[in-house]
Amino acid sequence: MAGPLSGMKVVEMVGIGPAPFCAMVLSDLGAEVLRVDRPRTAAGGATAHVIPADPRFDLMARGRATLSVDLKRPGAVDSVLGVIERADALIEGFRPGTMERLGLGPEPCRERNPRLVYGRMTGWGQHGPLSGAAGHDINYIAISGALHAIGPRGAKPTIPLNYVGDFGGGAMLLAVGVLAALLEAKGSGRGQVVDAAMSDGAALLSTMMYGFAANGWWNDERGANMLDGGAPFYDTYRCADGRYVAVGAIEPQFYATLRERCGITDPAFDEQMDRPAWPDLKEKIAALFMTRTRDAWCALLEGSDACFAPVLDWNEAPRHAHNVARSTFVEIDGVVQPAPAPRFDRTPASKPPSIAELPAAVDVLRRWGLDESAARRLVESH
Repeated sequence: MAGPLSGMKVVEMVGIGPAPFCAMVLSDLGAEVLRVDRPRTAAGGATAHVIPADPRFDLMARGRATLSVDLKRPGAVDSVLGVIERADALIEGFRPGTMERLGLGPEPCRERNPRLVYGRMTGWGQHGPLSGAAGHDINYIAISGALHAIGPRGAKPTIPLNYVGDFGGGAMLLAVGVLAALLEAKGSGRGQVVDAAMSDGAALLSTMMYGFAANGWWNDERGANMLDGGAPFYDTYRCADGRYVAVGAIEPQFYATLRERCGITDPAFDEQMDRPAWPDLKEKIAALFMTRTRDAWCALLEGSDACFAPVLDWNEAPRHAHNVARSTFVEIDGVVQPAPAPRFDRTPASKPPSIAELPAAVDVLRRWGLDESAARRLVESH
């Protein structure tokens, strides 16, 4: 794999959700990531509902070879430690204490590899009264304050898929932490444990909102603020064909462009930040958007400074002209999926390989310095 992380070696202890996404990001950017997984049963185990049986659709596993190891077999743990000894970083996303019980906690890994960056992804963190409890994204963002703020006025909180906890506050923060620790290790010669908790990360993503709330600028009621759908100039609207558009004309000059292009001359819209007037203005602008189809509004507003975009579904987004021009999506093994990001002008990332092009685990092990016989014993240990 090409990219700015080319030459970096990462061991990924296979789990679900944010840890694989973090490993995918590192792999997309050029790191060689070796997935260490338990042997799969015919039934697929408890995670069958989130890990597709067909590997073409397990997009977060893309670009990485997988080593299946039965850690209960004699000598298996020591063999995996031999792989970790050659890695720059390890990523795991299990409940606190799991890796220690397997014999692969930070201490034995440090004994073999003092430079190792040990990335840990959990919901509640490695300590605290909830650290041992089960949970999912919805629970972690609930205690951060983030979930409370999302949703329409007078309604229950809206679940933002699992973007805020798993991927934004979890995987991306773990990636930043691992890369920061690797940078520090170049000078100190010592690795460290990175404790990335989704509850912490979701809170961090809410930093601006906590500032707004402390300043008295953010109303605790959902759907009553500028960025949560309370403002008429920052919301989604249904069109005549039942499709939706998104408007985000916050700055006065962009708000003026929106009004001009839409022919909004009603003086009630003159005081943009008159919050008591927002509910009435939202009704008026909602009625306006119902007068044309989504495509007609696109023809009028898209590409202007009105801060406008159509709300696209999973099938439409890859075909949008802007996404096509930037190659935002790629097709691998017949499956359309987001391309690696961000972009680098000197060390660009390559398109992730197809399943048929992935290296065999034994080849990865040899590249990492294991001799042929040791590599084959480990590959055959399941």
